[in-house]
Amino acid sequence: MAAAVVERRQFALGSRILSYLAAGAAPGRRLAVFLHAFPLGAKMWLPQLEALPSGWSAVAPDFRGFGASTSDSPGAPRAGASLDEYAGDVVALLDALGAARAAVCGCSMGGYAALALVRRIPGRLDGLLLADTRATADSEIARASRAAMLDLLDRQGPGAVTADMRAKLVGPTTHASRPAVVGAIDAMMRHATPAGIGFALARIMNRPDSSAALASFSGPVCVAVGEEDALTPPAEAAAMAALVPGAALATISGAGHLSNLESPAAFNAAMLDWLRAIDRAAAGQTNPESPIPNPER
Repeated sequence: MAAAVVERRQFALGSRILSYLAAGAAPGRRLAVFLHAFPLGAKMWLPQLEALPSGWSAVAPDFRGFGASTSDSPGAPRAGASLDEYAGDVVALLDALGAARAAVCGCSMGGYAALALVRRIPGRLDGLLLADTRATADSEIARASRAAMLDLLDRQGPGAVTADMRAKLVGPTTHASRPAVVGAIDAMMRHATPAGIGFALARIMNRPDSSAALASFSGPVCVAVGEEDALTPPAEAAAMAALVPGAALATISGAGHLSNLESPAAFNAAMLDWLRAIDRAAAGQTNPESPIPNPER
């Protein structure tokens, strides 16, 4: 199968520009939305956008202040920032595209934003792929760590934050044997603005527990996790998948927190299983007695 063509596009949201990558048939029978991790950008999803199956199209937006999207308004207070604002931007993008429904895949912070969409527009979502993320709110320890990172940002700038994140984002296998992946991650992090990082950290800290919203979601769900993910470990992923009857759990061997980049072939296999499950559900072919395939990778 030939790789899908990926294009950079943008549209205006008030005084801001939302930049996004678009791939696949135009218009496709179905639309998938890919939401990126902190502190990267939409380019992290290139291995998945290029692997879209026939009949699917996809978009991957850069969140505010990341990639090529402009930041929150200058002077806006970050203390009350919410992931609902990212979700609102995604809804605005769907509306601009004329898309009544979409499947949503999010990694890490993108998973938090995907769950914000579950809280906001559950009836417009065909399915969820939650990668290297969690449904619960931050613990007090996690909040303290993010507050320390905000302090680091304010004292030393974005380079200090991205340097701190660098060692945490990928697993030992990638650090040892995939220098091109580490280099690509470094390049993406350099496009993160101070405002983008600061507001993102505040939004992550302020997020609510989404476990109940996830448990009530009725579409096909896949939870993917890197076997070497130290930030959101496999045990947490398994607990999250257990919230949804029939959810798939894909464990990606040799990968850490950015499993889609570290082991794209295995991640794409899980993604394609998930997209096929959505197609079956839409066609009314889902057997409630048979769970979605549960690959161990």
